[in-house]
Amino acid sequence: MPPVIRIDDPDDPRLADYREVRERDLVGRRGSFVAEGLVVLEKLIRAGRHPLRSVLVAEKRIEALQPLFAELAAGVAVYAASQAVMDAVVGFPIHRGVLAVGTRAEPDLETVLAGLPPRALVVGLVGIANHDNMGGLFRNAAAFGADAVLLDTGCCDPLYRKAIRVSVGAALSVPFARAGEAADLVGALQDRAFSVVALSPSGEADLVGFRPAARTAVLFGTEGPGLPAVVMARARTVRIEMAGGFDSLNVATSSGIVLHHMVASRVK
Repeated sequence: MPPVIRIDDPDDPRLADYREVRERDLVGRRGSFVAEGLVVLEKLIRAGRHPLRSVLVAEKRIEALQPLFAELAAGVAVYAASQAVMDAVVGFPIHRGVLAVGTRAEPDLETVLAGLPPRALVVGLVGIANHDNMGGLFRNAAAFGADAVLLDTGCCDPLYRKAIRVSVGAALSVPFARAGEAADLVGALQDRAFSVVALSPSGEADLVGFRPAARTAVLFGTEGPGLPAVVMARARTVRIEMAGGFDSLNVATSSGIVLHHMVASRVK
């Protein structure tokens, strides 16, 4: 288990990665990301998808976190500070008292697709620009056992701190890759023998009676414009029936409904 390094000075250069977290979120972290909260840290360590560089915790949490520290890889620095010092470094009250910095290790599209099993469920995201929705989509992907998430160029960053937090760490455990433009994403899936399903209020088939193929990719678009016509034209379109006069659900909510159905009704 790595030793706990106690920090008393908010200007200590060893905490540079944690300084002014919100401002750094806006300008980017050049290959790294910040994870916040105990559950997220557990996912980061145990998924092993992204190397962990360091951990910063409030002193009052050291004893309770000892078992988790024992799981850390060699070379990971563990810093502890008083709540006041931690708040000063981060730039706001960090009530969870647990932060970590990881290094991005994102596989390319071909690597992710090549690693999928013969029977697979993939989530494809097009134009998802809201980090809360992104986090919710990853959380649902993990909850219902999706094998991967693919993103087009219009999607926001799943490893943005808020997206990771909303996903409850799922963005750190579910494999994902960038897939170019939306049409490129569809083409890559079809080249790998996936049945591509597009969600839309105007979908031809009702979700209730829909049966997915052994290899199915479900596409979700941004709220409002939805999926582009070029994507809809190349996919099987499916709708969620709603009460009369209403035709819209939050995209993360839709994904939970759809993924549950896909798993429950997939071909045995």
